[in-house]
Amino acid sequence: MREQERDGGSGGREGRRGSGRASRREDGGEGRQELPPQSPEEQARAICLRLLTGMPRTRRQLADALEKRGIPEEVSQEVLSRYEEVGLIDDAAFAGAWVESRHRGRGLARRALAQELRTKGVHATLVQEALEQLDSDQEEQTARELVERKLRATRGLERDKRIRRLAGMLARKGYPEGMALRVVRRALEQEGAEGADEDGLGYPGF
Repeated sequence: MREQERDGGSGGREGRRGSGRASRREDGGEGRQELPPQSPEEQARAICLRLLTGMPRTRRQLADALEKRGIPEEVSQEVLSRYEEVGLIDDAAFAGAWVESRHRGRGLARRALAQELRTKGVHATLVQEALEQLDSDQEEQTARELVERKLRATRGLERDKRIRRLAGMLARKGYPEGMALRVVRRALEQEGAEGADEDGLGYPGF
């Protein structure tokens, strides 16, 4: 009888231990609970904030990123419109900053800048407004500075080759052909005049 009680007691203890282990397994081991999945709106906001933290983006750039991640279009448009309302998306400010940065840093002319902004989805009206901060005089001054920096590297070439190389460099940066040729020829003429002065030591009659 006592043996049965001992056996029963042991079995009871084992049963209690087993039930405890089962309950812990059912709770996930430590009573942890899985977080509910994010809604499409929450996902869209998280994606936009992450991208905007690195650098400014246009509305089109963000819309393309959301589409690639499978966010429904109606959700994307709602989130993007809200971000425009609070100023987190500002295509006009983006375009203005882009023009200033790329012109000063890379020497790009208006034509090249307009193309870059269009590929980023900036509306044509905003592109035109941003480009108004550059006028023809400023463009030509930048073109002269670009040619002056490259002029020495072309010395030793025939004049026509120098003109083609330097004008081609300006064309790739978006400068009109007429302006490019005018700037290059003036730079070469000035270089020739300076060379003549050096040969004659700068004194009249030499």
